[in-house]
This record gives sequence, structure tokens and C-alpha cells, in this order.
Amino acid sequence: MEQYKQEFIEFMVDCDVLKFGDFVTKSGRKTPFFVNTGFYRTGAQLAKLGTYYATAINAAFGCDFDLLFGPAYKGIPLSVAATIAISQQYGKEIKYCSNRKEIKDHGDKGILLGSPIEDGQKVVIIEDVTTAGTSIQETLPIIRSQGNVDVMGLVVSVDRMERGSGEKSALQEISGTYGFKTTAIVTMAEVVEHLYNRPYKGKVYIDDTIKAAIDAYYAQYGAKA
Repeated sequence: MEQYKQEFIEFMVDCDVLKFGDFVTKSGRKTPFFVNTGFYRTGAQLAKLGTYYATAINAAFGCDFDLLFGPAYKGIPLSVAATIAISQQYGKEIKYCSNRKEIKDHGDKGILLGSPIEDGQKVVIIEDVTTAGTSIQETLPIIRSQGNVDVMGLVVSVDRMERGSGEKSALQEISGTYGFKTTAIVTMAEVVEHLYNRPYKGKVYIDDTIKAAIDAYYAQYGAKA
């Protein structure tokens, strides 16, 4: 596993973004682990998060694209942090853009904030975590209603590796349905590999009990392909 992936897993733990216990996902599944990017709450944390996204984006897509689109609301700071990091790490100026939940009818009117979307642009979408793949169904029509663009793909922080509406993972389904690449900074398999029975700052976050709960969860909800 690459060093930046190991560091990112520990970074999530440090920020209380990655937790283990008893939770319920937005799709109603009871899960022994939870990822909440809303717990990145300081400038230093967002700056560091942006570097991890920038590394993953460059690895998957390079920097030959024009615009990073972050769906409201969590995608707004993600798109800003990642474009700053791409500029600093790779010297490439990428525009950022997000949608508004409510269309603004005064001042800077419209549904978008940040850069406008223009015909011919190459676009990468950035999100926090995709569990069932439903958010992309709302995001793509917004992007494509603004211009004739090439959506290159989607990047998320963690691939939960569970089924979407069928047997494949949500990210695999998105890729197959829409014909573009999907990637994540880390997968849950990598999280387990790095933390299982391995103390981090004096604590074991995935012990045998948590590991058994994760295995049971994936036996029920894990992607089959």
C-alpha cells in the first residue's frame, strides 16, 4: 500500500472522520464503521485533506482537465481544498465549481458557484463517500445542463466496497452506467489491512471483534464483483 494511503487512514482517525462501532448509513444499513467528512473542521485539516485528494486525482486522471465539480454541500470545501492542493503540488490551475441547493435570483445569479461550466471542458467530480451511488444521479444532470462537457470521472475519499443497487459496488455501477472512471483515496479493504490488530497511538481500532463485525457486514452487503 502506498505511503500516502497509510497516512490518510491515520489522518481520518485523528480527525474523528473514521469511526468504528454501531451506525446506520443514509441508505438504512446498519454498519460497524462510519466515514463522516463533516468532521474535517479546521483550515489545517482541509489543507491536508486537499493534498490526499490531489494525489489520488493525479494518480487516476492526471491533471489534464479543466474543472473540479463538488456537489453541494460537502463537495464545496472538497473542491476548493483539492484545487488549491493541485495548484501547489502539480503547478496546474484547475477551476472549481459547485451547485447551489437553491437557485439564486439576484447578484451572481444561477445554480452554480465558483467557475461557470463551459462547452468542451473536461470535468472531474469530487465527493466524500459513495454508498449507494444515488447522489451522482442528481449531480450529472446539473453539470450537463450547463454545458457540453466531458465528465472524466469521480473521486471519493473512501470506497466502502459495498453493493449499490445490484451485485457490484456503487463505484463500479457508476462507472458501468455512465462510462467514466471512478477512484478513491483508499478502500475499506486497505483501511482494514492497515488498522487490523495494529496499534495506532496506543489504541487498536480494528480488533478481532470489530473485524468480525466488518466481515459480517460485507457478507451481507459487500460487492460481489
